[in-house]
Amino acid sequence: MSDTATIASPKTSLQMTPREIPTITATATLLIKCRDQAGIVQAVSEFIHRYGGNIITLDQYSTAHEGGQYFMRLEFALAGLSEIIDNFEASFAHTVAKRHNMEWRLHDNAIKTKVGILVSKFDHALLDLLWRHQRGLLDCEITCVVSNHIALRQSVENFGIAFHHVPVTKDNKVEAEEKIHALMAGNDLLVLARYMQILSSDFVKRWPMQIINIHHSFLPAFVGADPYRQAYDKGVKLIGATAHYVTAELDQGPIIEQDVHRVTHRQGVTELRAIGRDIERNVLARAVNWHVQNRVIVAGNKTVVFN
Repeated sequence: MSDTATIASPKTSLQMTPREIPTITATATLLIKCRDQAGIVQAVSEFIHRYGGNIITLDQYSTAHEGGQYFMRLEFALAGLSEIIDNFEASFAHTVAKRHNMEWRLHDNAIKTKVGILVSKFDHALLDLLWRHQRGLLDCEITCVVSNHIALRQSVENFGIAFHHVPVTKDNKVEAEEKIHALMAGNDLLVLARYMQILSSDFVKRWPMQIINIHHSFLPAFVGADPYRQAYDKGVKLIGATAHYVTAELDQGPIIEQDVHRVTHRQGVTELRAIGRDIERNVLARAVNWHVQNRVIVAGNKTVVFN
């Protein structure tokens, strides 16, 4: 093979050696959580500068100026990132992160987050995610959809996404979850787009803070089944939806996003459900987008969202 690359234009022919071919500048996102202390921003900035990186955005939050918990989201550009990222991570771990006792994560923004979706019969949240994904409004790769019903197969396949039917009953729940786990292997995130099954604690443990659920109420109100009926029976004046990470405790995981809509005594359960579906799909889409853009840091049973 030749040691030179030829770039041709209508008027000229220019030869460039491999060293002269421009290196593409890539970007990465760094998430940090640690005890608040002096020198964190300086240490991180100087480390990135030593590698020749340029900070694009930096967001930070502290629960208290003295001894509180500190959170940072930082994006930076660095030429040839993919070739040096392993060295970058190892060096950061043994220097800055170790010195400041950080929990941290680095994501190469060129690598798309892989997302699998679980759904039952209701299609509003699912179809909204697929439409946004098709339009380039979700910065991720949706790999497949798994459902315990067959009804949505054609709708999903119309988007060019693989559909898998995995029926779930009381008798086959363990086997069904094993199959779902196998189908979802390789994904970075699972989204429950109105998946009307309660995942076992064993399944959830395999995906720690990697499952987002949309619950059709303004949590912590109306946990569990049929929250719109519960809301109607209570005569509430606001209904809402909540996107949260899934934990072993039902509808109790860290909340990522919520929204509400004002209602009156004139609206019955059917109308509340219709209004609620619009809230659900918007709340879920925002939560998924923030997660795949690495804007969410979990802190106990809360989240810090740099949106």
